[in-house]
Amino acid sequence: MKRINQLLFKSVSIAPLVIFRIIFGVLLIFGAIRFMVNGWVYDMYIQPKMYFGYLGFEWVKPLPGNWMYLPFILFLVGAFGLLVGVFYRFSSIILFLSFTYIELLDKSNYLNHYYFISLMTFLFMFVPANRSFSLDVKWGRVKAIDKTPLWTIGAFKFQLAIVYIFAGIAKLESDWLIDAQPLKIWLQAHRDMPIFGTLLSKNWIAYVFSWFGCFYDLFIVLFLLNVRTRGIAYFFVVVFHVITWYLLPIGIFPWVMICSTLIFFSDSFHNSILNKLKSAFKYSESISNITQKHSSVLKIGIFLFILFQVFIPFRYLLYPGNLCWNEEGFRFSWRVMLMHKEGMATFYIKDKSSGREIEINNKQYLTPTQHDQMTTQPDMILQYADFLRNKFNDTIIRVDDSLFKIKNPSVHAEIYVSLNGRPSQLFVSKKHDLTSFSYNLAHRNWLEPYTP
Repeated sequence: MKRINQLLFKSVSIAPLVIFRIIFGVLLIFGAIRFMVNGWVYDMYIQPKMYFGYLGFEWVKPLPGNWMYLPFILFLVGAFGLLVGVFYRFSSIILFLSFTYIELLDKSNYLNHYYFISLMTFLFMFVPANRSFSLDVKWGRVKAIDKTPLWTIGAFKFQLAIVYIFAGIAKLESDWLIDAQPLKIWLQAHRDMPIFGTLLSKNWIAYVFSWFGCFYDLFIVLFLLNVRTRGIAYFFVVVFHVITWYLLPIGIFPWVMICSTLIFFSDSFHNSILNKLKSAFKYSESISNITQKHSSVLKIGIFLFILFQVFIPFRYLLYPGNLCWNEEGFRFSWRVMLMHKEGMATFYIKDKSSGREIEINNKQYLTPTQHDQMTTQPDMILQYADFLRNKFNDTIIRVDDSLFKIKNPSVHAEIYVSLNGRPSQLFVSKKHDLTSFSYNLAHRNWLEPYTP
């Protein structure tokens, strides 16, 4: 423990932390502007008639109408504060809270890189990334330092390592390595691409991509940590993420990883960049020698953060069955682009007293994204069933040219799902009243078993 303490609180150059702050600030500003310009605020957070909240966070609700632009504006302000290092603590807190609030509104919008950004903005709240080359220093709000405890930089390296390594571990399964799925499906979609389309349609290319992707995720951090292999490793980082950005619909995540991975480079590398920036902006600062306090609370916090990041991806081991089928423990476990599921769902509202039922047009209540996600994700199926029950309770409906009032209806669904290109099979049987099942962490024994 003494050696661990010495390592965590060893003084190192603050330059990597400052450069990382600037890089992340630029990426977040670009992401926020891109989100608003493309109209996604309206499509994802204003237009929907219902929202799929996360378990325990169903109380998080969207702001009414165009007020939903407010958290995005706050996020943009926080990102700018991070970039220039002004009112840094306040900016980083606003950044974390606004972005996490947006992400908690609807799990149908879940992406691994959104979760990654929430974690990174959380870490920024606790590190002194504004103690050099910042407006806070320039305006005398804080004193400049040139050294910082190793953990303040190591925390970001650790988080990046978690993403890569667990993504690699997740690929150690037969669908990815033996069947090259779902890459066979996704690469076939580019068969009409000029020049490379014919090549991408070949099965052996899917296997090359699958095996290389697994090896890359498992070992790239080790190569980045080794000074002798760091340069060539970063070359593969750029190549890998540019290819995934070009071929797969995963937004700006590849660019986030390309830029974030620079934190593995040496202090001298970051110092040279920082000195050039200071020279370009004619920036100068007086360095103060400040003793960093190493409280027990901080040590406990570091330990709990590490424990949390290791446990969450492995929680799926607590459940039986195929993880990609039941998705118990799938989110927040860095299973990046690991499966391709397609579902077809028909929902029914049934009057318990008369036995009469009506078929629901799902697209009348769900956006296209919500519908696609709901049909294959069991927890969202239960939430949608609960929404339908509340929607139609004490409602007059028409069946066979007659009107009747439905009271306390049951909700049933017949859902078929295809996993990684296999033929569709029954996922949810119509025999179940979905409103009778609780939305919790218990095993979903109401799902039909998966047949490989």
